Amino acid sequence: MNEGWPVELRGVTESIVATLGPNGRWNLAALGLFAGEPVTSRTWGNTRTRRNFHREGEGYVQFTRDPVDFVEAALDIYERDEPVLPSADARVRVGVERVDAGEDGDTRWEEWAHTPVESAIERRVVPTTNRGCNAVIEATVAASRLGVEVYDDAVLEERLAHLEGVAERCGGEREREAMARLRGLSAWDGRNERNESF
Repeated sequence: MNEGWPVELRGVTESIVATLGPNGRWNLAALGLFAGEPVTSRTWGNTRTRRNFHREGEGYVQFTRDPVDFVEAALDIYERDEPVLPSADARVRVGVERVDAGEDGDTRWEEWAHTPVESAIERRVVPTTNRGCNAVIEATVAASRLGVEVYDDAVLEERLAHLEGVAERCGGEREREAMARLRGLSAWDGRNERNESF
């Protein structure tokens, strides 16, 4: 185990965070990490992650390439007995501290600073870029904004249709499974006419 981040962060890096809930189980949720000193993230609304950050002051940030795990973490109540996903390539236990808060429309947000406590690399991989997997990650963002007043559902649904087409054409079995799961977990029914211009 090392201290520090096990991966290089730049811009916004999508991750999955596990936080311990009052039921003794680990809640897994998607979490965008903003590179900087310190690394920060935002929680939106009264989520389990926000409540667990307040109560426990820590979590396990994980880096995985599995699109199904991302969909489950972003759109479902995803709980496990252990904090680290089998698909995690690297992980870091972080202490968290709230550093800012505000509102966007009717939604309250809180900004958190993350301090690495210990980290580990589970497997070293040669980086590849799969457009299908990337499309699934982008689709989880769009799907999580459906029904939120400050976003236009029609625009989000058009984006989801396009991203589904990319995932089907450029992804593999896990990407197609992830998009099917996304349809089942979100307010999007996936019956829109697909934008094939990708």
